[in-house]
Amino acid sequence: MEKVKIQSLDKNYSANIFVKRPEKYRELKEISDRYEKMIPMGSCSSYVPASFCNDNLSILMTKFNKIIEFDKVNKTITVEAGIKISELLQFTLKNKLWIPQIPGYPSITLGGIVATNAHGKSSAFHGTIRQQIKEILIYHKTHGWLNLSKDENKKIFDLTIGGFGLTGTIVQVKLKLEDFIGYNFKTSLIKTNSLIDTINNFNEENKEVYQYSWNRSDNITNLGKGFIFKNEINSIENSSVDTRGLYHDTNKLESNFKFNLWNNFTIKFSQFLYYNFHLQKKNKIFFENFKKIIFPFSGKEMYFKMFGRNGLIESQIIVPAKKINQIIDEIEFNLKKELPEITLLSIKKIKGECNYLRFENDGFCITFDFVRNKKSLNFMENLDSICQNNQLIPSIIKDSRLRLNTIKICYNAYDQFKKDLNEFDNRRIYRSQLSDILEL
Repeated sequence: MEKVKIQSLDKNYSANIFVKRPEKYRELKEISDRYEKMIPMGSCSSYVPASFCNDNLSILMTKFNKIIEFDKVNKTITVEAGIKISELLQFTLKNKLWIPQIPGYPSITLGGIVATNAHGKSSAFHGTIRQQIKEILIYHKTHGWLNLSKDENKKIFDLTIGGFGLTGTIVQVKLKLEDFIGYNFKTSLIKTNSLIDTINNFNEENKEVYQYSWNRSDNITNLGKGFIFKNEINSIENSSVDTRGLYHDTNKLESNFKFNLWNNFTIKFSQFLYYNFHLQKKNKIFFENFKKIIFPFSGKEMYFKMFGRNGLIESQIIVPAKKINQIIDEIEFNLKKELPEITLLSIKKIKGECNYLRFENDGFCITFDFVRNKKSLNFMENLDSICQNNQLIPSIIKDSRLRLNTIKICYNAYDQFKKDLNEFDNRRIYRSQLSDILEL
């Protein structure tokens, strides 16, 4: 048993926890049967405290990283939940297959991706990881080993995907794979002059094109100026991705500078450089390697370190298309009123159906990164009100300062999730700081 101090990625929560790292299925069972309260842990790269709780046990699953079965003909793979997404891709891409719903950092584990119902840049085309999951094997202290699928233990299957690890330890996942025939990505840019202009320039694509924006936020005059990036797989027959570049040994997101280095000057300067660099590329097609597109923050850990010990606030909200113009107007009004320091502002389209506490719906996904200070917190209070008044969906897994009242109003199935979870595990064995916040 090891005791360590750990933090959420946004630095808003820290805890002293006990860690056990089983290597065998028998060990996992013995550990789970011995302790009363626990939560599984992957890479612990979540913005929120989803895999730890003060003085509680976290079961570190990183030794469970084997490929169990691969069926190239039927395009399925069964792997252990502790495998890093970079390790999984290293194998599947050699066979011209992959899962496209990939979060932006290579050390995130498959179990974490399932537990958060993650999505990637192709969310408008592929939806969330839920679309790829065929079967899940979990271990639960009370219920033992359980096979979950749409045909077996369906309610627990649905509770587990996007269930923050609260139904037990995810041990194995069977995935449906998609073709990836090509080498890199063809990228083109559309220059936009405002947030509304950005929305109007998102195309309806019936093919596999990933669209997302980068928008300036350094001052009100430049607000929303930016680019829509369109990435399309560069289909080259008999070619494959160079997977050596995907290797990622350690999580480099843990350390940070002592003081915050993001301020009005550094934000304005960095966004000025980024904007003018890409201004030269507008109306051109250029090629970018797989890692840069799929894992945009790998190698850019300095971005997170610059927030210092106080960390950042990240927020994602889903806005239905029919409400997007109104919501953009309300957001801009509050940005001008509060003047928060925003280091990242981005928009992409997303599709899906929100159920339980899954961050999933049809519409536009808007992402903000803020410096943690009073101005940002004031703006976020206003954004919470906008979400509540318009039934927008804020991401629970991104924003650790979300209040339970906001979540209850915005997630219609909160009470149903809580009821079904308690029926399955009335002792509430699997707990985290996040589940305490959510009163689950």
